Amino acid sequence: MDQPYIPIDCERHDELLALATLRRPCTLDVERPDGTFEKLAGVIEDVYADTGAEYLRLRGGPTVRLDWICALDGRRFHGQVARPA
Repeated sequence: MDQPYIPIDCERHDELLALATLRRPCTLDVERPDGTFEKLAGVIEDVYADTGAEYLRLRGGPTVRLDWICALDGRRFHGQVARPA
């Protein structure tokens, strides 16, 4: 069963939308539900909601649930724990 979605801070959401709009490359530190960590880099192609959770899709890359993001460009997401990938 999936973990319940925990909405991210509105300021962080706006930051992700701005990066997508400007097509600026970024790096994400992500903690997957299985406890693994990943560092992803790329351009955010889309930020969207689906089935009660919010996601972003990197151009040519993976889709990430927003509450899995620990850090954006090396800065901790508010309310999220940043751990090394």
